[in-house]
Amino acid sequence: MTRLYTGKGDDGTTGLLFGGRVPKDSAHPRAVGAVDEAQAAIGVARALCERDGELDHQLTQACRDLWVLMGELATLPENHAKLVDGQTRVSAEMVQAIEAMVDALGGRFEAPANFVVPGQTPLAAQLDLARTVVRRAERDAVAATGAGSHVVPYLNRLSSLLWVQARWAEGEHLLSRDVVPER
Repeated sequence: MTRLYTGKGDDGTTGLLFGGRVPKDSAHPRAVGAVDEAQAAIGVARALCERDGELDHQLTQACRDLWVLMGELATLPENHAKLVDGQTRVSAEMVQAIEAMVDALGGRFEAPANFVVPGQTPLAAQLDLARTVVRRAERDAVAATGAGSHVVPYLNRLSSLLWVQARWAEGEHLLSRDVVPER
């Protein structure tokens, strides 16, 4: 039987990509953990949406992007030269792709004029919850990233995407030309 644990972290440290160990409560593992939670929250939203639908594809891409993001967050600054854009480092193109999704989906409905009370539908409520987890991950990532990193902008745009997806899933502000969203 293959062991699924190593015991190396029993001393309160964790290993990072490309080497090095740091305390589990330091900036890098804290940020990776917050992004891991965000990815899991997005996974719950995926479980509530139509399989192979547009929203499922967007959320799946976001989860894949978060693996890349976690790779960057799990790397000490002295090893950043080893990172590869789009594989272990967030690229400007990844941020632009999220922005394009926000703009495209946001153009399908009229944004609410007031604050939104979450919970119109189970899917919209889960998307709102995922958005708040992403916002926490964004705050935690600030301490683990340096100049030139696209991690924080990516997480900021992802939270915007989740907000737009939640409003779209509610279906209350759709423009007449739109199809009713997944529920």
